[in-house]
Amino acid sequence: MPKMKTKRAAAKRFKKTATGKLKRSKAYKSHILTKKSTKRKRNLRKAAMTDETNVKNMKKVLPYI
Repeated sequence: MPKMKTKRAAAKRFKKTATGKLKRSKAYKSHILTKKSTKRKRNLRKAAMTDETNVKNMKKVLPYI
């Protein structure tokens, strides 16, 4: 059976933590920043964990990560 291919778009967006969880960056931080408050932009900088409902699908997309 051939090797599975990693979806490169997903590999660029997700990193695996030491405990095996998937870390992601938050959305809504790329443009139209003038109307967003400083507090909101600061909280968008922080990384977030992928929700448990999506982890099963993400493991299929990222077989070797």
